Amino acid sequence: MAPVTPSIRHFSLCLRCVRQLPTANGTPRRTLSTSAAAREEVQTQPSTPAPPVPPPSDDTTLTPSTTSQVIPDFMQKWGTLDPQTVENKKQERRLLRREHVQPVGSRRRRAVLRRSALQKATEVPFEQLPYQCFQEARKFLLEDRQEKIKDIETQQLRIRNLMDQDPAVSGGPAAKESRLRSMRKHFNELIILADINDPVVKRKFEDGQGDMNKPIYRYLADQKWRQYKRLVLEQRLTQMNVVPDLLPTLDIVADIDLGFGRKSVAPGDFVLSTISEKMPRLNVQIFTPGERLVTILVVDADVPDLESDSFTYRCHFVASNIPLSPTRTSIPLQRIAQEDAKSEDVSAKKIAIPWVSPWAHKGAPYHRLAILVFEQKDAQPLDITKVGKTKRENFNVRSFVDKHKLSAITATLFRTQWDESMAGVMERAGLKDQIAVELKRRRVEPLPHKRRTERMR
Repeated sequence: MAPVTPSIRHFSLCLRCVRQLPTANGTPRRTLSTSAAAREEVQTQPSTPAPPVPPPSDDTTLTPSTTSQVIPDFMQKWGTLDPQTVENKKQERRLLRREHVQPVGSRRRRAVLRRSALQKATEVPFEQLPYQCFQEARKFLLEDRQEKIKDIETQQLRIRNLMDQDPAVSGGPAAKESRLRSMRKHFNELIILADINDPVVKRKFEDGQGDMNKPIYRYLADQKWRQYKRLVLEQRLTQMNVVPDLLPTLDIVADIDLGFGRKSVAPGDFVLSTISEKMPRLNVQIFTPGERLVTILVVDADVPDLESDSFTYRCHFVASNIPLSPTRTSIPLQRIAQEDAKSEDVSAKKIAIPWVSPWAHKGAPYHRLAILVFEQKDAQPLDITKVGKTKRENFNVRSFVDKHKLSAITATLFRTQWDESMAGVMERAGLKDQIAVELKRRRVEPLPHKRRTERMR
């Protein structure tokens, strides 16, 4: 068997060629080119000025506390944990638990970087790698980007000239607006094409360090999400009949992650009643620029109606006027509820209908708890007092959406059923009279020609 030591040595030397540069906070920053800063951003701006970045809000509802947290003694014994060099699962879990930071890059690359740092090996700058094909490829990419930048400047000038043009010359206001929309769409495509092949951009995106304020990172994240995660979410919502039981149609345009405490919940998973007794946490990632307000609904789609021998709906939670943007993705409902409890101004509150624990009768089939996220029209806040008058029982999602002019952007679900702790959850929720209720399947009488056969068995 041929030895493998030379191949490993050559592999480590190749990866050592990546240079590390110190950043402002002292951690090493890997770069693939000296012109990374110049090639990372498009140096032109769109003709229509982008909406200004909103100033930091004084509302601390969604902002974490700035007070320093005391690290326990047993965590301090773990030593230094660098997200660039942790190389096993144990260190990754400790890094996430103590520093709340995700590891950077793949585990193989982090292991090589750690060994090269221990050996103090000399590193060759990335732009000086002695590979002719590699250097020619870099030159070709730079030339292509310069051509895209020139196209962006030309398109920007055309848009500016069209905006100054008389609508009568352009064929009317409608024709002018249609042409402007087309030209702006092409302008945005050129911005993405200018950076789509940049190795620095690709590395940052793969390491999870991309800035979602930039179009290129939003585009890459959207494409990655649509390749797998969106397909799974759409399949679960369709397979479990959330569409069309609750909504006639749903075009999912935002990523959503659901969790209870530290437990992440995949779409359609069963959740124990003790875990779902507390409000969930949501992370909603949108891929279009700008800040908007959203409304969140949690609806039970499988509430048994014994009188009509059918099923109806129950509303478990409603929250409105929650800000959301590409960089503001976390929706901690538990923290929002705590802030609402401290606030005396009713108009400043966000929770219209407080959380009620999901529950199911003994013997009943599983209940689907759908979590729906709606975008509010023109980012206009809703009146929490009016929204709070919505009845929980016999809740109709379609009527609620039409009344408040909402549009669905994403959804997910989890399931619950009777378990050994459901009685305690129902008692704490004030449903003692429902604990003893047990649903049984109605016996179907056999057909006349089969009754004799069943008696003979």
